[in-house]
Amino acid sequence: MEKGAAAIVASKEIACPPSVTVIRVADTRWALAAMSAAACGYPAEHLRVIGITGTKGKTTTAWMLRDILAREEGACGLIGTIETDTGLRRFPSTHTTPESCQLMAYFQEMRGAGLTSAVMEVSSQALKLERTACVPFCMGIFTNLGEDHIGPGEHASPEEYRWCKHLLFLQCETGLGNVDDPCYGEIFDRTGCRKVTFGTEEGADWRAVRIKEETRDGRSGMSFGIEGREGGFFIPLPGRYNVYNALAAAAAAFELGIREETVRKALSRVRVPGRMEQISCAGGRTIFLDYAHNVMSLSCALDTLRGFVKSRLIVLFGCGGNRSRQRRYEMGETAGRMADETVITSDNPREERPEDIIADIVEGMRRTEGFYTVIPDRREAIRYAV
Repeated sequence: MEKGAAAIVASKEIACPPSVTVIRVADTRWALAAMSAAACGYPAEHLRVIGITGTKGKTTTAWMLRDILAREEGACGLIGTIETDTGLRRFPSTHTTPESCQLMAYFQEMRGAGLTSAVMEVSSQALKLERTACVPFCMGIFTNLGEDHIGPGEHASPEEYRWCKHLLFLQCETGLGNVDDPCYGEIFDRTGCRKVTFGTEEGADWRAVRIKEETRDGRSGMSFGIEGREGGFFIPLPGRYNVYNALAAAAAAFELGIREETVRKALSRVRVPGRMEQISCAGGRTIFLDYAHNVMSLSCALDTLRGFVKSRLIVLFGCGGNRSRQRRYEMGETAGRMADETVITSDNPREERPEDIIADIVEGMRRTEGFYTVIPDRREAIRYAV
C-alpha cells in the first residue's frame, strides 16, 4: 500500500484504507496464476503446450521432444531445468518450473515469436504451489516415479509427492504415461484426460521392441524399434532408461501427427547437456557427465556405465543442501556398492555447511566396503578424478 498498490489479493482479512480494493480468495497462489494469465492475454491458449512430469527423465524427454517439434515446425519453446528458450531469447533456468507470473510472460514471448508449440518440465513442487494453474496443457507426459523429494521444503510424504504428480493429468487433454511403472494406475486414477500408454510390455499403445546397446560414430547409445512402425530408432545416449525417455518423446510426437522420419532424425542427433553427456578425453578414458541427483538416477547411471567399463568405474558427486539427509546416506551407499572408487565433493550446499553434507554422504559410504576420497573443492576433485 505504501508503494501505491491499487488492489490487494489476500486469503485473510486485512485492514486497508477505502482507496485500496481487497479481493479475498481461498488460494492466493492460484489467483496469481489466473491474474498472470489474464494480464498476458492468456498466451498458453494460443500454444500447443506439452508438460512432462516424473521423478527422472523430464529433462531428457523434454529436449528430445523439443528437437523433434523444432525440426518439424522450425522452432519450439522450451522451459526446464537446464534452460528456457522463448524463441526470442535463450538463457539458463533458475527453477525447473518458474512461478506462474514468469511462466505466463515466457508464453507471451513465445507467442510473440510466432511459435506453435512449447515443451516444459513440470515439477511436483510446481504442481503443489499452483505454478502451472490456468495452463491448458495439450498433453501431459508421465515418465516414472521413485521415492524422492521427501523432506523439509519439499514434500511431507510419498503420498503427497504422488498426488502432486497426479495433478498434471487433471488439466491436460491427453495423458501419455509409462504403463510399465508401478505407479501408473495411481497417477492416472480419476483423471478425465484421454489416456495413451507407452512401455516395453504387451498391451502398451506405443511399445519399444528389439532394445540393444549400440555405438555409432564413436558415440555409445541405444537402438530400438517401435511396434507397428517400420525401421529402427537410435539415440546417442546409453541406458535402457533413456529408451523410455526416447519412447515417450516419439510417442508424443506421433500422437501430435509428426512424421516418422522427422522423429528418427531428431532422436539420432539429440544431445542433452549434463544428461549422460559423453566428453572426449585422451588416454583411454571415457567421461560421462550426468545430473544424477538422487539414488534412483545414480543407481541407473552406474548400472548402465558398468557395461561400458573395461577397467575402473570412478564416480564423482556431491549432494545439494536443504534437501533430505536420507538421500545423502542412500547415494553414498549406492556409490560404495557400485563404483570402484568414489570422489566425494561439494555441490550447491545452499544454506548448509558443505562439510555437514559430505559427512552424511560418508556415513552412507561406510555402510559398504567401497573405496572413497573426500575433496571438498570441486575443481580439485575433478582434477583428481581425471
